[in-house]
Formats: sequence, C-alpha cells, structure tokens
Amino acid sequence: MFGPQDGFVYLNCIMDLFSRKIIAWTLADTMEVSTVIETINKANAIRKTDLPLIIHSDRGSQYVSNAWRAATEKMQRSYSHKGYPYDNACIESFHSLIKREWLNRFNIRNQRHAYRLVFEYIEAFYNTIRIHSHCDYMSPDEFEKLYERVSELSAA
Repeated sequence: MFGPQDGFVYLNCIMDLFSRKIIAWTLADTMEVSTVIETINKANAIRKTDLPLIIHSDRGSQYVSNAWRAATEKMQRSYSHKGYPYDNACIESFHSLIKREWLNRFNIRNQRHAYRLVFEYIEAFYNTIRIHSHCDYMSPDEFEKLYERVSELSAA
C-alpha cells in the first residue's frame, strides 16, 4: 500500500457495498493468507449475521487459497474477472481516497504510525463523517442507521 521509512505495509479491508462502510481492516507487513483471514474473522465478529453473504475479491493467491476457502465457506465467493479491474472499483476507490485525502500528507515513520493514521481515517472520518453520493450524501454510519430505522418502522 505505502512505504513508511522502515518498509512497506499493506492494508486489507472489507467493505459493505450497501453502505460503503469499511467493516474490518488489518495492516500488515506482508500479504500472507493469515492477514486476509484475520480481516475476514474481524468482519464476522463485528457483523455477527446469519444472513447470506457474498464476499468479492480479486484473484490474488491469498483469495484462492485453501485457508481462504475454509474461512469463507459459509459465504458465496465472487471473483473479479481476469484483467478487469472495474469489478473491484469500490474498494480500489477507497484505497485511492485514503492515500489522496490522508496518507500522502504525512511522512510515515513506522508501522505504528501508519496504523494510527489508518485508524484515524477509517474509524474517525471515513465511516462516521465523510459523506458519499452512494449513501444519499450521508456517512456510511448514518446511512446504516437510517436503514435500521426504516426497517424497524416497516416491520411494525
């Protein structure tokens, strides 16, 4: 993703396409399977749902491994078409935003500093304050809360 002075770190994210919310993320110094498994486990712990889920990813080796298949066995897996980056446009757009709007402003000193910056952007800005045209110009959190209220009213 970006290179602090002591090496590269990689950001793994899971985005809810309904609200564009980053549900779970991890920062690691490698792109090993264990890192993406940690991210999917975080997402499962946060969302705690039995609803049918579709998980979409590119065709990187981490996402076609046996460990990934085991971690996502209760989900429907979807993969980008080879050589067609538009399938991942939403998450690619997010990665571009975090770099352009936040990370490129800093001289990132180390992995701890990178973690703090990513945390600040995702948890204190992107999910909670930053408006999205897809969400009718609300933040992902506001959009999800509105959906919850509408669902409760229609169930009553």
